[in-house]
Amino acid sequence: MNTQDQHGRGRTGPRPRRARLLAAAGATALVLASGAVAPSASAGPQSGPARAGEGEQGGKVLTVAVAQSVDSLSPFLAVRLVSTSIHRLTYEYLTAYDPKDNHVIPGLATAWKSSPDKLTWTYTIRSDSTWSDGQQVTAEDAAWTFNKMMTDDGAATANGSFVTNFEKVTAPSPTQLVIKLKTPQATMTALDVPIVPKHVWEKVDDFSEFNNDKDFPVVGDGPFVLTDYKPDSYVRLKANKDYWRGAPKFDELVFRYYKDQDAAVAALRKGEVSFVAGSPSLTPAQAASLEGDKNIHVNDAPGRRFYALATNPGAQSKDGTKFGDGDPSLLDQRVRNALFMAVDRKTIVDKVFQGHAVRGEGYIPPRFSSYFWKPSADQELAYDPAAAGRLLDEAGYRKNADGKRVGKDGKPLNYRVLCHATDPNDKAVGKYLQEWWGELGIGTTLNCLDNVTDPWLAGEYDLAFDGWSVNPDPDFVLSIHTCAARPQTPKDTGATDNFICDKTYDDLYAKQLAEYDPAKRAEIVKQMQSRLYDLGYMNVMAYPNAVEAYRTDQIASITTMPSDAGNIYGQDGYWSWWSAVPADSGGSSDGSSSTGVVIGVAAGVVVLVGLGVLVAVRRRSTAEERE
Repeated sequence: MNTQDQHGRGRTGPRPRRARLLAAAGATALVLASGAVAPSASAGPQSGPARAGEGEQGGKVLTVAVAQSVDSLSPFLAVRLVSTSIHRLTYEYLTAYDPKDNHVIPGLATAWKSSPDKLTWTYTIRSDSTWSDGQQVTAEDAAWTFNKMMTDDGAATANGSFVTNFEKVTAPSPTQLVIKLKTPQATMTALDVPIVPKHVWEKVDDFSEFNNDKDFPVVGDGPFVLTDYKPDSYVRLKANKDYWRGAPKFDELVFRYYKDQDAAVAALRKGEVSFVAGSPSLTPAQAASLEGDKNIHVNDAPGRRFYALATNPGAQSKDGTKFGDGDPSLLDQRVRNALFMAVDRKTIVDKVFQGHAVRGEGYIPPRFSSYFWKPSADQELAYDPAAAGRLLDEAGYRKNADGKRVGKDGKPLNYRVLCHATDPNDKAVGKYLQEWWGELGIGTTLNCLDNVTDPWLAGEYDLAFDGWSVNPDPDFVLSIHTCAARPQTPKDTGATDNFICDKTYDDLYAKQLAEYDPAKRAEIVKQMQSRLYDLGYMNVMAYPNAVEAYRTDQIASITTMPSDAGNIYGQDGYWSWWSAVPADSGGSSDGSSSTGVVIGVAAGVVVLVGLGVLVAVRRRSTAEERE
């Protein structure tokens, strides 16, 4: 719950699989830490990745410090941003997105077309791509991947929403893939699903349990090959010299996990890592501490994620079973709205993010102008503690002689708020919530954990800090609030972010998915945001900037997305890590339709044009999945 902001899933909330994947959990786009300590920077090949900069045999190593551990190395299961970012580097999607303006460009598919009724889509699969074990990549690999997701619930855990509308998938030839739909689907140019090698994965017995973490190197066809992994410590990848788009400039890419973000910043300063993204962003103090270093560049770009409070709507599975222990007072929309009206979003932006954010409004950040929505003046839940108090009175929660809000049963309101122990923003905002809600007569207990997954999956919380990275096409991050995204039973793990189920919202979701007219679809998406806002289960407080830093004495140039003043880390990191040029190579990025951005470029505000049916990087969660 990415992702994300996967968002893509870039997640920052909880929610990888229930049993095996509960280690330190979010999207894509979740930044959920597991409690592991940072690995040694000088460890050898068996005990850890090489030090940043130089590899074991003189090769160039790009080391990325991340504040999130891997939930799974299986692309069928992974939902955390770090995991889906790694899969984007090791497996091809049918299409990709140009970093300059996010228009769709060829990936594994070189061309695509639809039938007049939009129910049959035919993709031409490239003939110049091979798996890292030497076998040819064919349309049969893609057809097998989609069919497995359509027929095996375990294989549909992460990306199943993409195929629920598929009727039939075939591969008439090695270079032709045909997908027949039940109804038109506007996301067919952005099926952001990692295509896996059939000859490897058809040997898997249980997709719900297979973690893809025992046999290295992992067979893939992306710009990097996964060669080593230590849970809660690091992931190491080697450049794929035979990659069809051209080999990466760095010989190795290492993602190293740091539970302590200050330790990651210190490692950057000492040259032990090449890049730091934070959790998922550097704090203003951390960024300021790096500004004066001549060998470090701080990239402060308009963000593509939202920072929100999620309210427990009464956890319930698709079979109708209720579970969890959310406070029943929160089932009253007046109570939910009152809580948000007592939150001063301007103070959060000014004091917590110190100006490195924009005040929250709707679900989609202003960076995506076509889908960005703001409430009308009479709809807005503006900061108004007095009005919030009146709403609580109206809902039957009045102050007693001690100034505490109590219900008819005499029980005082005291909410538990889940927060990420690794995210200083959660703790800082939490202190304000205790103050603001305390003035309303409501008690607030911060429950800051390394692993918020367990209580979130169990519905054992009242409110929780949530956040997803949103992609240019918002379909995935909208889908996680549909009734169908809830788990089948309380013991299962669905794709839901917060157990929300609302028929009006569901109807709008289905309508936007089938709408090919960009303007009409954008209007429906805005109606969906309006509905979410009114329900009050998801209250967006801010849109944080993407603040990250990297060493200019290790990286000469790197591509951001968008290429003009965009960010680096996340699902779009595909272009960043593939294009990155070592500082002493004397070269520059080439081989793609976009231009490498020299480190030191000034960050400016870039507004992406809505792409309509050209759905861009949807990270699941990929989002970006929850972070």
